Amino acid sequence: GWTNAPANERTLSAAASIDPEAERTTADFTGPHSFNKWLEAMHRHGTSTNVGSFLGATTVRMYVKGMATGPPTPEELETMRGLVREAMEDGAFGIASALIYPPGNFATTEELIEMAKAMAPYGGIYITHMRSEADHLLEAIDEAIEIGRRAGVPVEIYHLKAAGRCNWYKAPLAIARIEGARAEGVDIAANMYPYIAGGTGLSACMPPWASADGKLLDNLRDPQMRARIREEILHPQTKWENLCQLATPEGVLVLGLKKPENQAYVGKRLSEIAAMQGKDWIDAAMDLILSERQRISSIFFMMTEENLKLQMRQPWIKFGTDAGGVDPEHSRRLVHPRAYGTYPRILGKYVRQERVMPLEEAIRKMTSAVAQRLSIRDRGLLREGFYADVVVFDPQTIIDRATYERPHQLSVGIRYVFVNGVAVVKEGRHTGAKPGRIVRGPGYVNRPSR
Repeated sequence: GWTNAPANERTLSAAASIDPEAERTTADFTGPHSFNKWLEAMHRHGTSTNVGSFLGATTVRMYVKGMATGPPTPEELETMRGLVREAMEDGAFGIASALIYPPGNFATTEELIEMAKAMAPYGGIYITHMRSEADHLLEAIDEAIEIGRRAGVPVEIYHLKAAGRCNWYKAPLAIARIEGARAEGVDIAANMYPYIAGGTGLSACMPPWASADGKLLDNLRDPQMRARIREEILHPQTKWENLCQLATPEGVLVLGLKKPENQAYVGKRLSEIAAMQGKDWIDAAMDLILSERQRISSIFFMMTEENLKLQMRQPWIKFGTDAGGVDPEHSRRLVHPRAYGTYPRILGKYVRQERVMPLEEAIRKMTSAVAQRLSIRDRGLLREGFYADVVVFDPQTIIDRATYERPHQLSVGIRYVFVNGVAVVKEGRHTGAKPGRIVRGPGYVNRPSR
């Protein structure tokens, strides 16, 4: 739901309150057609993979309201529509929302519909990390369906899941809800990753209101506000996605700690950290956030293997990593293993070993189904005249090696990877080539004067 562009003073200030690094990486992408500036900057930098992006709905909201709560004014909403139209002409695939994280979850259904309406003439997709993947999963699917129906746009659900043991029974209900909407003519589908744990920042364990106006750290320092936050975290029923309760402290693996004094806690469960510090897990989480003053990447164990397999079998499911790229030769921080293992895990574990689906169907859900969904022309199939984006692998040996404890391990069984006809991997090793191109969405308007 967040992208580096478009940026202005409000987005830069809001980014600084979330992650100081985010402010640094967005500062260059201000002014007209800043989304195009961002895409072109990535192209100039060089990449071994092709690159494209949705427009972050959170970024659009931050552009007019920063970290403030409340609906946009009519004037602000018109500015938001203009940003959407401009980004679509710059080549965005559509609009992406992230509705469990502040300030994205401050957005109303109505403002999301209005942004989607502005996107509709360009052929884009509304893709959403829904308002809930747990206690209010079915209601969140209903909201996504409503946005698609009223705005007249296709809807894609990010990483479909039923999170938390108490919600595992909802997976078939969620599938039925999606199937029902499809039968009524709503163009809605979903994607997923093949792991029982998700990943996000530790601050997601805090209620969203605590981050309003960028005041999370101030609120965590204030004894009265801290007590209020604690009370809400412990409440058995919340309107927000209470991830630490859903995963339990034993199911939260803390990774992204940078301060020297916190290195002993890297790779530990939140319950372990609390015991090491001699405090309860809520105080441990709050104090780590205060100490680090940045996003603390963490892994939350919330799903079940049975539901993963159920979802994989659905014809409208596609596969994705939900992860950024990582260089194993230079990265020292722990990451979610999905950054390395997603596709080999599907092909090795779920296709070859467990026979959840045929090989051909798994490949389709990784390639042509994705290209078709994003309206990417001339890619996704082995066809004469198409760009040669090709992976050569051994179906008898391909498998992931990355684990939660040791994620920086390359998968095995992949011989070659070609991007735009150029080999970027040979015999399992990166060649150093950077033939990647910018891949733009269906509304792209090529303006030579840019």
